[in-house]
Amino acid sequence: MQLLTFNPATNLVDLIEYHGRIRPRAEALVIEGNRQSWGDFSANVNRIANRLLAMGVGKGDKVAVLARGSADYFNTFFGILTAGACAVPLSGMATAETIALMVNDCDAKVLLISEDMRGLIDPVNDELTKLIDGGRIGFDFADDTWQGFAGWVGDAREEFPNIEILPEDDFNIIYSSGTTGVPKGILHSHGMRQSYWEGRDAAGYSAFTRCLLSTPIYSNTTLFAMLPAVAWGGTVILMPKSDAGIYLELVNTERPTHTIQVPVQYRRLFAHPDFEGTDFSSFVWKYSTSAPLQARDKEVLITKWGGAFTEIYGMTEGGVGCVLQAHEYPDKLHTVGLPMDPENFRIVDEGMNEVPQGEIGELIGHSPYMMTGYYNQPEKTSESRWTDDTGKTWQRSGDMGRMDEDGFVTLLDRIKDMIISGGFNVYAADLELVLSKHPDIHDCGVIGIPSDEWGETPLGLVVLNDGATASADDIKEWANAQLGKGQRLSNVELRDNLPRSTIGKLLKRELREPYWAGREQKV
Repeated sequence: MQLLTFNPATNLVDLIEYHGRIRPRAEALVIEGNRQSWGDFSANVNRIANRLLAMGVGKGDKVAVLARGSADYFNTFFGILTAGACAVPLSGMATAETIALMVNDCDAKVLLISEDMRGLIDPVNDELTKLIDGGRIGFDFADDTWQGFAGWVGDAREEFPNIEILPEDDFNIIYSSGTTGVPKGILHSHGMRQSYWEGRDAAGYSAFTRCLLSTPIYSNTTLFAMLPAVAWGGTVILMPKSDAGIYLELVNTERPTHTIQVPVQYRRLFAHPDFEGTDFSSFVWKYSTSAPLQARDKEVLITKWGGAFTEIYGMTEGGVGCVLQAHEYPDKLHTVGLPMDPENFRIVDEGMNEVPQGEIGELIGHSPYMMTGYYNQPEKTSESRWTDDTGKTWQRSGDMGRMDEDGFVTLLDRIKDMIISGGFNVYAADLELVLSKHPDIHDCGVIGIPSDEWGETPLGLVVLNDGATASADDIKEWANAQLGKGQRLSNVELRDNLPRSTIGKLLKRELREPYWAGREQKV
């Protein structure tokens, strides 16, 4: 394998062209037993980019994708960027109505989907009014409305289009979850994403990297590990769907060096009968993010799994972040580690004053690599930030925590009632709005309770109207039929009343306390 002399402080589009030209026979992608060389990957990316450009899609335009993971999806994501356009990967866990809101909100000109997602698109297809003629493309199907992907790409040129990419140019939009109103589209720039691979050689990223991914492409978690693997010219081993048995088999056969997973995935691996017999010696580095990982799970990762282990606390919006190098600090496994940039990290009270060490406050941070903003929602962007007296802008996390005497941060609770289930954000307000529409419900609230499988799971607490006869199971089934797959209630409990403050605010801390009693983490 040829040694590389490239500058990693280069935009991703130029790096893909470089690796495809310099190392065309090296392996770029492995998916379901199929292998794609860097030469083929680069050529496919260029063909997709040139086809988009021929359609009039280019600099700054938005291209949305709603699909199962595949080689075509992988190529398309980077083809969108190579055309100078902005990629908008969408979650299949949302409802059809939410999908329509997101596609329209981001001003997508083109939408690519896989056939298994048609149930989410067909009911709202007529509402997608911003898609251009020819802008409906099916990866693995075609009909009168959707043109097939292979036919769409056709004989597009393989030459590198050489679109100028600037740091401030739009890279991607990732949507927050939600069933009410317009979800927030988190817009990232090329400059922000470049921070993902600059300096990652310190974590062992190189042309020899083999990065195993079982989280979906629409997840910011996936991009954290995938983008540096591509930028450094390594190999991405992509799983279309998370499966513990297949993951462990790939560890043995593909010998990955890097991986990233959310806590629920790690716990499924630990419980699998093949875990103890799997050879993890090929690993250089592994990551966990999206939700706090329990200390006992971190212990397994640093004792029974090869390579270094890092837990990352952060936001898709950027700005606020902590890193725990668990292999270096085994006595700090109950924390989320040290601030990524101590000079630009604070814990503040309600007046935005920094609290003394050891006291509880909100975590905020500043970074040149924060999101550009919430797309088309400047007011929401402003609400999520705070500007100090010097003019410096800080990103607010909405998370509460404290810092110990060694500078390590412990998460305690959230200001907002967000539930992280299986690594994905679930907003209690969205679920409560659905419950409130049930004719038998007088009062309701949704809290996150502990789950061995998901880390945290939504529980509905309901007060019925006088004389109502609906059961808890009836309400659960009714509500879940209206919620996305990643939002559904794990259970519903009937209550005589719910505790509220004198101004009518639901006292969720009081509701959560019995479920989290004795737990090392309260979030």
